[in-house]
Amino acid sequence: MDLREVFATNLRRLRNAQGLSQDDLAYEAEISRSYLSQLEKGAFYASLKIVGKLAAVLRVEPAELLRLPASKPGREARK
Repeated sequence: MDLREVFATNLRRLRNAQGLSQDDLAYEAEISRSYLSQLEKGAFYASLKIVGKLAAVLRVEPAELLRLPASKPGREARK
């Protein structure tokens, strides 16, 4: 999984866990909804400034948006 996919997955997961719509998150982070949508699709890379804004609105550390998913038991890590 490339870093864009990791970021996109975490962003979507955290947004949904907080019950925020894309419109709400985009408004609070002062970015466009279409840009947020592209980030969640993994189409764009996010700058550190955007990672910081999104993390602040989601009330998580920026590293949480880049954290790799835990590997599932019984599966070997892919190389």
